[in-house]
Amino acid sequence: MDFRKTFDRIPDQFDKWRPRYCDELFRDIIEYANIGPGKSVLEIGPGTGQATEPFLKTGCDYLAIELGEHFVDFTKKKFGAYENFHIINDDFETHDFGERKFDLVFSAATIQWIPEEIGFPKVFNLLKNGGALAMFMTYTDEKTSNGSLYNEIQKVYDEHFHVETKYTCSLNYDNVVNYGFVDLNYRDWKKTRIYNADEYVEYLSGTQVEHITLQEPYRSNFNNGVREAVIHAGNRIILDDTIALYLTRKP
Repeated sequence: MDFRKTFDRIPDQFDKWRPRYCDELFRDIIEYANIGPGKSVLEIGPGTGQATEPFLKTGCDYLAIELGEHFVDFTKKKFGAYENFHIINDDFETHDFGERKFDLVFSAATIQWIPEEIGFPKVFNLLKNGGALAMFMTYTDEKTSNGSLYNEIQKVYDEHFHVETKYTCSLNYDNVVNYGFVDLNYRDWKKTRIYNADEYVEYLSGTQVEHITLQEPYRSNFNNGVREAVIHAGNRIILDDTIALYLTRKP
């Protein structure tokens, strides 16, 4: 199964529940890449645009490439008032950008969908000399702050979470230096989200590929089991987020 357009089925739910990034992250990227008017920026797979607006606000020449047609329609409505907003509905892996070069290419939890031997060289070639690549994502720890609730939810997974195809996309971001990039550095920020039972089920159903593709009757049984576990634990679950950023550049 090709999971790449899974979220495109549910743009409104995805936009509502996808975790947001922090202001500090955008500040660091914009400063690192020196982004502002006259600079060109490419976003790979913006989805519904959780990471888009801070760059539009710099006055840069912004271009996004997005595989999902529903996501494209969503972001056109969301950011259409910005004259510097442009988006292409196509596959980054195969799209021909011609001679266009960028001062910054960035990915908000999308580049891991692209094999590194395709993605990293293509980004390298799309960057101007000295141009930057920013890769960021949110890692969520659901175990540390939830005690026995975590174990109860794992029992629900064991009993009801039976998917036809496992999500296996992964990327070693440190490998970017094997493709000509230099000055790789990492930084992160800690945030916390708290959901009640219904919110947590909606979050899972709107942002996790395997949960979205889970078939009935497993889907209903799983959602009901998770909901009951959270309610039994006080109708409260804590998600400890690490917002991770990798910055690197082309010499």
